[in-house]
Amino acid sequence: MEELETLRHYLEAGDLSGALTVLDEMEAMSQEDRVNRVHSYLVVLLVHLIKEVVEQRTTRSWQNSIRLALHQIEHHNKRRKAGGYYVPAAEMPELVAEALDTAILVAATEILAGTLSPEEIEGRLDRQALIAEALHRLAPQC
Repeated sequence: MEELETLRHYLEAGDLSGALTVLDEMEAMSQEDRVNRVHSYLVVLLVHLIKEVVEQRTTRSWQNSIRLALHQIEHHNKRRKAGGYYVPAAEMPELVAEALDTAILVAATEILAGTLSPEEIEGRLDRQALIAEALHRLAPQC
């Protein structure tokens, strides 16, 4: 990892300012990675919620996928040692809304054997209600 080599160089040279800059960059990269993981599992959660709404049914498989996505969101979002969350509750609605756009694209390939376009699926959804449902299910995780 290039950043570790750079950090070692700064430390060996006694350049604490440079070392702290590299540490800040590494921390930002770690944060971004965690947020990306949470986003990915939000997409999975939302795809299955969309399928339930559009197809007006659910399956055991969908329910298992929802539970797994919620578990993974909790696992990847929680700061173990420092406490708190990588994506705090106040920022979760925005991340859910962003993930919804991707989830609609994915759901279009799965709902009713892929016969609906993303625009048709969007037309059958109440975005705000779907976001509210996702946030309700996420409430214990953030």
